[in-house]
Amino acid sequence: MAMGGLRKRRRIQLVIIATVMLAISTALIGYAMRDGIEFFRSPSQIVLDPPREGERFRLGGLVEEGSVVRGDGESVRFVVTDGGATTPVVFAGILPDLFREGQGVVTTGMLEGGVFVASEVLARHDESYMPKEVAEALKEQGLFQHGGGINPRPEPGS
Repeated sequence: MAMGGLRKRRRIQLVIIATVMLAISTALIGYAMRDGIEFFRSPSQIVLDPPREGERFRLGGLVEEGSVVRGDGESVRFVVTDGGATTPVVFAGILPDLFREGQGVVTTGMLEGGVFVASEVLARHDESYMPKEVAEALKEQGLFQHGGGINPRPEPGS
């Protein structure tokens, strides 16, 4: 009977060790990914729920017409809008070929003093593609048509 009790105790010890190891590995994976998770926000969402200082996230919307200002070297400033709010962006780097005013854009970076400092800028690659989050934010503001196109803001009285 002592042999059966020893086996049972060993099995319980192995289950406890396996559970502890699983908990430790899950905690380590979560800790390692904490900076790798970047949430998406539109300019209106930034106004409603400002990000924490130093928080990295993705900002998406349309490049506002007439807002692109090229600085010295590779520096460029532009404004991202979702129709309801705008966020100024500064980017030091080479913009994608498809980057244009009035086009959809997703930037990655952080807000510093009210200006979004982008480390990466992605432009949509054709007329039918737009990131899901950007399309949803633009639909909320009435700027996105379902055929994949952008609905220009209607002129008053038209």
